[in-house]
Amino acid sequence: MIVINGKLQIPEAEIQFDFIRASGPGGQNVNKVSSAVQLRFNVSNNSSLPRDVKERIIRLAGRKVTASGTLIIDARQHRTQNRNKQDALERLLQLLHQATIKPKNRVKTKPSRASITKRLDSKKHRAGLKKLRRGGNNDW
Repeated sequence: MIVINGKLQIPEAEIQFDFIRASGPGGQNVNKVSSAVQLRFNVSNNSSLPRDVKERIIRLAGRKVTASGTLIIDARQHRTQNRNKQDALERLLQLLHQATIKPKNRVKTKPSRASITKRLDSKKHRAGLKKLRRGGNNDW
């Protein structure tokens, strides 16, 4: 079980790891060892997450979620398979933790009467200064 917070847990069986060959550092080893990790987590068919959390995950992940609702995280930064696996898991946990936080509802506000008059007064002042610059006949 992977614990997200006190209320949410995900069974490890719902997370799938695929190991692929990575580009980048590693010398000749790069061509022989599959050190990159591709983590797959099916968000839409997950039973342990509430619907609102699933929607926030899909919105936060963006292009990392396929049309079928599978989240794919690629980790190929490190040379070893184990460190890439840990990196992918940490990124998944960070995304899940971020998705559990409910966004605050925006409260619409109106500008105060004083701020409106202050803004209009400053506009009139600026317009007056520009009017003075226009002047009349400029014979240089």
